[in-house]
Amino acid sequence: MPGERTKYAWRTQVLAERARVGAAVHAAEAAALAAAAGLLAGADEVVCAYVPIRGEPGDLRMLDALRVAGATVLLPVTGEPGPLCWARYGGADSLRKARFGLLEPTAPSLPPETVSEAATILVPALAVDRRGVRLGRGAGYYDRTLGAARADTRLIAVVRDAELVDRLPEEAHDRRMGWALTPGGGLDELGCDLGVSPE
Repeated sequence: MPGERTKYAWRTQVLAERARVGAAVHAAEAAALAAAAGLLAGADEVVCAYVPIRGEPGDLRMLDALRVAGATVLLPVTGEPGPLCWARYGGADSLRKARFGLLEPTAPSLPPETVSEAATILVPALAVDRRGVRLGRGAGYYDRTLGAARADTRLIAVVRDAELVDRLPEEAHDRRMGWALTPGGGLDELGCDLGVSPE
């Protein structure tokens, strides 16, 4: 469609807007996300998540709320480009600094196919649209990883309220999300293909 914004333009805009979010607003949104995350998983469920960094919505309270609910929380471990490996999160004291400014668990690394054990996967995103199209940072780690997830696994993009939008550009390799988790709206089911009549 003429005039449609590129992924680069979307990334530039979202990153600039995140950079303007004050500490108090970020903390309040993180608290809301933690409260919502505590309702996402039951006892003994496996949840793949991540540690928010560089202005991403949320903080460690989101992960701790999942653990309090009884979930086993797995976090990505950096390695060579390709599907992500995972390690178990055991609280803030179990994390160490890693590449790219990330925090990773000190627990033993688990292979990429461990993602198939997850009932829920929280996926970092710069934005997600109502159809489930996710805008990431462009490295493709999650697109390569999520192919091993079960068909019934809930894929949840975690974004700020303004980052849940009507339509984003999509490429053939993009893996659609089933839900968005936002501070103001909580868990929101996606999948409405705007502008396309149902069959």
